[in-house]
Amino acid sequence: RLLTARRRATWRADRVLTVTGAVALPVAAALAAAVVPFGDHVASALPVGVVWFNAMEVVAWAAVWAAGWGGNSALALVGGYRFVAQGLGYELPHMFALITAALGAGSLDLREIAAAQGGLWFAVWMPVAFAVYLVSAAAMAFWGPLAHPVGGDLAGGALLELSGPDRLLFLAGRYGLLAVAAAAAVPLFLGGGAGPLLPAWAWSLVKSSAVLALLVWARWRLPVLRVDRVMEAAWTVLIPAALLQTLVVAIVVVG
Repeated sequence: RLLTARRRATWRADRVLTVTGAVALPVAAALAAAVVPFGDHVASALPVGVVWFNAMEVVAWAAVWAAGWGGNSALALVGGYRFVAQGLGYELPHMFALITAALGAGSLDLREIAAAQGGLWFAVWMPVAFAVYLVSAAAMAFWGPLAHPVGGDLAGGALLELSGPDRLLFLAGRYGLLAVAAAAAVPLFLGGGAGPLLPAWAWSLVKSSAVLALLVWARWRLPVLRVDRVMEAAWTVLIPAALLQTLVVAIVVVG
């Protein structure tokens, strides 16, 4: 329906910026997925896959902000700035969660991080980092309780002025980011494709689906939080907790 819908435009909208934002979001999701191993297979085996995965979130920031700004609409612009503000809150805890997993494995390669969990999943002995990652994964896709950038109080926020194929691309990028974040949790904290009986790709699919189901469940069960409360919780709770978890892992690794 969206593919065949007619685009609408506000007065003096920046068409180039709007299209750039709509296209950049699914591109960011695809580029982030390139370094995430699925079983024994990965599209791009970068030795700094963790850094690349995290860098793609910057592209997502720019995409949502551009989509909000380009429509020349006050509510859409507020939605775009909400995502930037939310990103300032969740990005540091997210980075520390990624660093903690990389520290435990001694590598920035997602394949090596998964292989390092042969004896014990990182989610078991790094539970705080895993919890922080799940929260930041929802924030990455402005999903569930962290969906304030596209909140109903703004009539859709950053999504408000997107229509037709532009809206379809933006939504595809949002869902893509959510799916990629769920899939990345598998090599980072859930042992990758390791498991009995089933092949590695099947275990990756099962684990990714379980994380994705948890995030979808959170959307329907938890209320949407205001951005100021998200930032306050991030700075006063998530960052100290993630730093403490990193310190514990560092002590164990050095020991």
